[in-house]
Amino acid sequence: MNTNLNFALERIKKSFEIQSEAPPKNKYIVLYRAIKACIVNVELPHNWLLPSTRILAKEMGVSRTTVLKAYELLLLEKLIIAKAGSGYKVFFEKNQKSDHVEQGNNSFDKNLYPSLSVKGNAFLKNVSLINTIINDTGIAFRPGLPPLDVFPINQWKNLLNTYWRYVKSSGLNYSRATGIDSLKKSICDYLNISRNIKCDYKQIVVVSGSLQSLYLVSNALINKDDHVVLEDPTFPNVHSIFKSIQATLLPIPLDDEGISMKHIDSINHLKPKIVHTTPSDHYPLGVKMSLNRRKELLQWASKNKALIIENDYEHEIGNTFKYIPSIYSLDTEDRTIYMGTFNRLLHPSIRLGYMIVPEYLTNAIEALLLHSHRFVAPSIQTVMNQFIERNYLYQHLKNISEVAQERQLLFLEEFKKSNKTMTIKTNTFASLHLIAKFNKHTTEKDEIALVDKLSDANITAHSLSKCYIGNEKQQGLILGYSSVRPAVLKQKARKLVKLIQ
Repeated sequence: MNTNLNFALERIKKSFEIQSEAPPKNKYIVLYRAIKACIVNVELPHNWLLPSTRILAKEMGVSRTTVLKAYELLLLEKLIIAKAGSGYKVFFEKNQKSDHVEQGNNSFDKNLYPSLSVKGNAFLKNVSLINTIINDTGIAFRPGLPPLDVFPINQWKNLLNTYWRYVKSSGLNYSRATGIDSLKKSICDYLNISRNIKCDYKQIVVVSGSLQSLYLVSNALINKDDHVVLEDPTFPNVHSIFKSIQATLLPIPLDDEGISMKHIDSINHLKPKIVHTTPSDHYPLGVKMSLNRRKELLQWASKNKALIIENDYEHEIGNTFKYIPSIYSLDTEDRTIYMGTFNRLLHPSIRLGYMIVPEYLTNAIEALLLHSHRFVAPSIQTVMNQFIERNYLYQHLKNISEVAQERQLLFLEEFKKSNKTMTIKTNTFASLHLIAKFNKHTTEKDEIALVDKLSDANITAHSLSKCYIGNEKQQGLILGYSSVRPAVLKQKARKLVKLIQ
């Protein structure tokens, strides 16, 4: 007998003993109530396989007729289902509203528990800012996705199989919180070749993605009410992290060269600790920070004893045609935190990113890691290291850049055919998303209604207004195109245009 059936039998037996203590004495009623109690109390989870009538009758010491009658009552109440060849399964999800659960069973009195911390409440309040759409609405046209269909799955699978074939038992031990040395050294080489960034591998911290990087940095540096400068607009996720950590946000608008130094200079008296910026290709508007502006920002940070977070989320795409040195490579005072991610270049499920941390911060960041995430799985790190060393990464980046450019042109062609409601600002290919703005004045409420309408039609779009921190907001849609195969892209783009109209 398998473990699942043993588990079910054990729970039913215990419940049967309890139910037997009270009338009625009809055994099939007692058994029915025993199984029902296990189901509504979620002792037997939804979709759990129940014992066959023969096995349950034998284990409970009752006749098969008794078991059949009990199961028939459960079937009538739709607490279980019968499937040919599969037997009986529990059909009761914990969160469903049902007459079987007594009123109040799913509620709780908050006064009986410790209250959430101020920070806990802040994260709870701001979680709606994060764009966390799972697979329910498909991949068209979700921003932040690379061409998933061109990822070299077989190469990755072979590397992973090789790892598990030769791994020693010592490799299953705890790993260094900041990452394995071989991957950190490979990332250093990769950054040197692709971005002219030179750093000590000991400054590299391997993380699960940009959000974890920001969480670690903000916890290491920010106290309640400390001031943080953010580009306005910016990633809603960035906005959410710093707001939840209880920083005071200072939204700074953009001009043609990037974040406005005139506006930053006007808030010097507030002594901001951090400036977060996306200079390669500002998210979401696509402004590329000029070389002169990068130097000005570094001078300002030096003068005001502040740190710069350089979020280089799609560097390879943003610097395809025009290369400008990174802020990190221009920094001579080690006051730039450089963030990169493989999630937006390979695929989001890989959960692998990195940051270069100023030397004085490395111990604090490592301590935070040890108290929380501990480390990224060494198997994934080792495979990523091999992926870089064998030149697979460089080949893949070239491939996704070519594929994404082709799909951008195809998407634009379909979008522009008959759309008179919205216009896409077409810059040089520099990111894996596009901005569509309304041709007529539109309210934030209308924009949100359109996003919901698209979602109902299995089309994903992010709200442009959601990216703004201050009161002055623009309405529009942020659309990803690169993850959708050409045939589906055409079909979905036509549907998108029709729904917008």
